[in-house]
Amino acid sequence: MSATDIPAKKETRGFQAEVKQLLQLMIHSLYSNKEIFLRELVSNASDACDRLRFEAIAKPELLEGGAELEIRVSVDAAARTLTISDNGIGMSRDEAVAHLGTIAKSGTREFFASLTGDQKKDAQLIGQFGVGFYSAFIVADRVSVLSRRAGFGADAAVRWESDGSGEYSIEPATRAQRGTDVTLHLKPEEGDFVSDDRVRAILRKYSDHIATPIRMKDETVNQATALWARPKAEITDEQYREFYKHVAHDFTDPLAWTHNRVEGKQEYIQLLYLPSRAPFDLWDRNARHGLKLYVRRVFIMDDAGELLPRYLRFVRGVIDSGDLPLNVSREILQESRDVSAIREGATRRVLGLLEDLAGNRKDDYAKFWGEFGQVLKEGVGEDAANKEKIARLLRFASTANDSAGDAAGVSLADYAGRMKEGQKSIYYVTADSLEAARSSPHLEIFRKKGIEVLLLSDRVDEWMLSFLHEFDGKPLASVAKGELDLDELADAEEKKVRERVAEEYKDLVARVKAALGEKVAEVRVTLRLTDSPACVVVERDAMSQHLQRLLKGAGQKAPEMRPILELNPQHPLVARLKAESDEGIGEWAQLLLDQALLAEGGQVPDPAAFVKRMNRMLAQAGSASASP
Repeated sequence: MSATDIPAKKETRGFQAEVKQLLQLMIHSLYSNKEIFLRELVSNASDACDRLRFEAIAKPELLEGGAELEIRVSVDAAARTLTISDNGIGMSRDEAVAHLGTIAKSGTREFFASLTGDQKKDAQLIGQFGVGFYSAFIVADRVSVLSRRAGFGADAAVRWESDGSGEYSIEPATRAQRGTDVTLHLKPEEGDFVSDDRVRAILRKYSDHIATPIRMKDETVNQATALWARPKAEITDEQYREFYKHVAHDFTDPLAWTHNRVEGKQEYIQLLYLPSRAPFDLWDRNARHGLKLYVRRVFIMDDAGELLPRYLRFVRGVIDSGDLPLNVSREILQESRDVSAIREGATRRVLGLLEDLAGNRKDDYAKFWGEFGQVLKEGVGEDAANKEKIARLLRFASTANDSAGDAAGVSLADYAGRMKEGQKSIYYVTADSLEAARSSPHLEIFRKKGIEVLLLSDRVDEWMLSFLHEFDGKPLASVAKGELDLDELADAEEKKVRERVAEEYKDLVARVKAALGEKVAEVRVTLRLTDSPACVVVERDAMSQHLQRLLKGAGQKAPEMRPILELNPQHPLVARLKAESDEGIGEWAQLLLDQALLAEGGQVPDPAAFVKRMNRMLAQAGSASASP
């Protein structure tokens, strides 16, 4: 390619709107931690060198002009400039526009919607989103980029420049070698960054893990060996943390990590991290998630999702294989037995790290669960081989602590250890929210008897439960399905009462069923309620009403299922029904059914009719009480 293939004139363009917003946020929110700009720019230069190594596997000619890759950092005190140069892959004009003028990152919209205006909180959010190239404007009032794509001629370089105010210029340029120079024209108050000693200290603090040599005045500042290939005893926790920030493009510290060399049939090194915060694109199905893949220290690809199952997509880190071919493709990754073995080993290692966190660092595990618990639940259905391990890592809210602010901190093992003598099942209730689960009428008898119930309100829970039927031999049972069987916890007197009530209310049950007709599958009395007059349930093997609502809310078809109406014979409203005429009982029966549906978080078929019926019956009750 030559200079005639690109526009010959200088152009001025406007930044993407999100870039303008991000620039302002970074300049103000990250100012207290401004030295991170150097880490970000050096990290980008390292990535450029990695990508050249990879492309040169198929096209060795790209290394013409110098096969030794390096990053150079130089300061000019007189000109007040700081320059980061590399001889990596470089950029074409179109790539410069795409990478420096726009944010092509999934989760962008959600990121900006979540900003609060609080600089401290927004700084944390920006850290999750990643700062990258634009961090240069924290310390610079003008940034110049000169870049030439590997394989292009010297006259096909491009010069990009901006003061960060909303526009940038781009024009043809000449660069003798491939690669990129990023020159920062420092703000008047940023004189520290033209000090060789200060810059060298920052590089050693943040970038010692970079495998590409970083040089200042021909001195190599970093160790320039792949951090994951070093013995663990030689790596400090601070170096592990800084490498995470490089590999994950995150500036918050990781929660935990595991570093291992595997030898045997397959030889590979794994350095895997648990982030402390969820990325903005965690739920974006179009976003690629995965690990960085290297083969014998040569970078192969980002986001190699084949190296871990999808339910562990939050894990960041590196796998370096000694067995895979350098020309490995995503198609080969999907079919390779070596990759399957690496995937299984990495999965075991991550689950082991989570087990250690759950057992020995409970506060950190609670933090992990709050960020990634819903994703880990997907593993119950996706990973049959590790389902039991994953089940032990699950955490739930529970009636053991009815505080509204109670976090999901109860494990299935915790529950099993607290089960009452004679209790056979692990009980749970599902609902659209934690508050709705806590107020479910199905919990009334359980609270009375002091039996713990797990409160499930995540959208993934119903799907998860279709794969998780028991734990340590104890069946999981929904309190809203089937006839409630607590005989193992009932005394002889309670059993007698149940038999007597069933007989006493046989006629009322038949009348209510006749009044409601096909609106219900069955009507029966129950002792599961203590405060509410009625509730609705489904058969034990049927789809729950909560799942039906989720499917309908997602625009999917759900089977039409008639609920079972259960009446509380101890409630005054139900007692009153026995004295109602056949004409009046229909109004009351419909009211009780509608109330029961609403209490479950459902919707009544005809809201207007429900309101009219309620008003009419309230008026009748008022008239009756006013009569002498």
